[in-house]
Amino acid sequence: MSEKSPLRVAVTGAAGQIAYSLLYQISSGYVFGADQPLILHLLDITPMMGVLNGVVMEIQDCALPLVRDVVATDDPAVAFKDIDAAFLVGAMPRKEGMERKDLLAANVRIFKVQGQALDVHAKKSVKVLVVGNPANTNALICSHFAPSIPKENFSAMTRLDQNRAKAQLAVKAGCDIADVKKVTIWGNHSSTQFPDMAQAVIKGQAAVGVIKDEAWMKDVFVPTVQKRGAAVIAARKLSSAMSAAKAASDHMKNWFSCSPADDWVSMGVFSDGSYDTPAGVMFSFPVTIENGKWAIVKGLEMSAFAKEKLALTGKELCEERDEAMAVCLA
Repeated sequence: MSEKSPLRVAVTGAAGQIAYSLLYQISSGYVFGADQPLILHLLDITPMMGVLNGVVMEIQDCALPLVRDVVATDDPAVAFKDIDAAFLVGAMPRKEGMERKDLLAANVRIFKVQGQALDVHAKKSVKVLVVGNPANTNALICSHFAPSIPKENFSAMTRLDQNRAKAQLAVKAGCDIADVKKVTIWGNHSSTQFPDMAQAVIKGQAAVGVIKDEAWMKDVFVPTVQKRGAAVIAARKLSSAMSAAKAASDHMKNWFSCSPADDWVSMGVFSDGSYDTPAGVMFSFPVTIENGKWAIVKGLEMSAFAKEKLALTGKELCEERDEAMAVCLA
């Protein structure tokens, strides 16, 4: 059998700590397949090129059989040339005590420039995952400035929140992670997100019936997941990196193939107004994926509590969108 043609995969912020974990997972075959050759396009800012060259040395020294070439650059036009997939990780980092809104003005300018470069240089079939925060609104801005690439080809990462939520449920129930399915993250990748276990199942049984503790679900589970990023920063003095890289890998792995047959995944995608969410923002929904195409899971029953949480996170996303567009068009 003839070898597959290499996929060109871009990673921005490639000299940073998330990318340091992410690049090995991509290069190992976990994301795109154990038989899929890769050409890595690594982008970072000019002052980081020395560090990035060190990362390239390490990739070479790993002697990874799937990596056919590595392109290291500070030019988005070079980084995005003919790429098949993009992990947009590079962004101004969030620091302790900082809300994502504080990051908005600086980061939307970055994603405007990258959207424009993707529009000109990337394949029109490229799948773009935005990891850098505020991820939902950065993805929205990036797509806005790449009008020739279909909107459904842009997504924001809420898989880290889903993985965090699954882990909390597994610990509470005393079961394996693999036993927990159909956990949903709704809305923004921020402290307004709604981690939802109403449809979740644990070992095939309804999670709410297994845990039987409504107070824990509302007063412990939800805020723990919402604020987990801040808790990691408080403990490490650095933002989540290993777990963020794993989540980005999980997200793209499913997007390039499919979601599990008996499960769904959470992705920030363009809202079509489902579940009375505001249309036209990048909103996290439960989605199923088949042959690389995502579809929002429809018809889930929503409690009054859930509807209230969706309205809150939707309001924040609308505010972020309006602020971001004002910055970009100023």
